[in-house]
Amino acid sequence: MNTQKIAITIPHDIVAMIDDMSRQRKVSRSKLISMILRERLMNERDRHLKDSYDRVFSDAAIIKEQLETAGWLEGAGNKVGQEW
Repeated sequence: MNTQKIAITIPHDIVAMIDDMSRQRKVSRSKLISMILRERLMNERDRHLKDSYDRVFSDAAIIKEQLETAGWLEGAGNKVGQEW
């Protein structure tokens, strides 16, 4: 994995918590901070994606179109041989 060294300023109480947790998990400070940041950033990305999806599919015109398309596909003929 490519890494990059950075310098950040963290309050003493947070450093103490990081040190305690890194000892408990038997990982370095750097590894622990990277793990926590990765999880937080991925959660934020997923939340943003869900919010975007919800915003699009809460539009009444899109809901109507989706229902009409689903109805058309449902009545599009013989289901034998359709794999979807």
